[in-house]
Amino acid sequence: MLGGDPVATLAPLVAVLLALSVGAIILLALGKNPIEAYSAMLNGAFGDDRSLFRTLTRATPLLLVAIGICIAYRGGMINIGAEGQLFIGAISATAFSLALAGQLPGGLLAILTLIVGATAGATWGAVPGILKARFDVNEILSTVMMNEIAIQLLIYLLSGPMIDPEQVKLGTRVPQSSALPEDVWLGRLAPPSQIHIGLFVALAMAAIVYALLWRTTIGYRIRAVGENRDAARYAGISVPRYMALSLILSGALAGLAGAVEVTGVTHRMVEGFAVGYGFSGIVVALFGRLHPIGAVPSAILFGALLVGADRMQRTVQVPSATIVALQGLVVVFVVSSEIWVRRRSARRQVSAAEVTPVARQEASA
Repeated sequence: MLGGDPVATLAPLVAVLLALSVGAIILLALGKNPIEAYSAMLNGAFGDDRSLFRTLTRATPLLLVAIGICIAYRGGMINIGAEGQLFIGAISATAFSLALAGQLPGGLLAILTLIVGATAGATWGAVPGILKARFDVNEILSTVMMNEIAIQLLIYLLSGPMIDPEQVKLGTRVPQSSALPEDVWLGRLAPPSQIHIGLFVALAMAAIVYALLWRTTIGYRIRAVGENRDAARYAGISVPRYMALSLILSGALAGLAGAVEVTGVTHRMVEGFAVGYGFSGIVVALFGRLHPIGAVPSAILFGALLVGADRMQRTVQVPSATIVALQGLVVVFVVSSEIWVRRRSARRQVSAAEVTPVARQEASA
């Protein structure tokens, strides 16, 4: 399902092991025991039910973002703007649920809140998508700029129009919104842990996106554009339309991730909300071989790294900068492995193209 090249499939796993090996050297240099540190990380992520639930809770938004990144990649687009799309989805879901609290049945309001979050993310993703399709604007630059706009908009709204009135009364002016109505809170699967039904939403979306990409005409056209735009255009496929569509769908999933996070975990918008999920989702997608099903174990692994790193920091007294460095090492090694796999695949294709004519000549002789 994920491709027939075992080297390419195992490359991300080897990359993580190499990153942890380099991390072990850093820990030794700091006078820490790597085995003790990594044991604490493992126990923190999977040691008991509570740890496992925390890992799965962290994995949920990562999975949704990563699935969206997979769609964009399959359409030949690079979406660096998931962070901003996630923020916009969360802001819109928050504003919508607060505005209509008590005016709609609870279940309907909860569903519409998620739809609004996804729609907002899709709209945010549509801007660079259309710019790329109509004017060939580099989507990497435009999505990065859209991230910055989203962050500034978030700061403005939480400091002004959307600030919690209670914070204004108290004079603290903490940049956060009012609490969402309980009607839109996603149900908890194992209280008092924070794991919620958004996990099933994310898993369902992974299956739906897989079916979309590999079982529908739309998915076939998206992948055809991503594989070879000239060939797709020759086959009569509207390349600009499917390039833009891939970024719109990618943004929708990032926006849904924001809505799920705010309705499932924080129950209000706060500054610093889900920081880094948009960027980490890119690495999750790469580790999952840019496949929606492969992103499932990948998201769990990176959720475990986030949760386990917190336990390691508390248990072994590792400086927070070291934790950031370890996570950065994983990113660097995983991205490097992806580049290596692509170059290896290109070399093999060139070799095959050179060998085939020679083989034909020998056969004809």
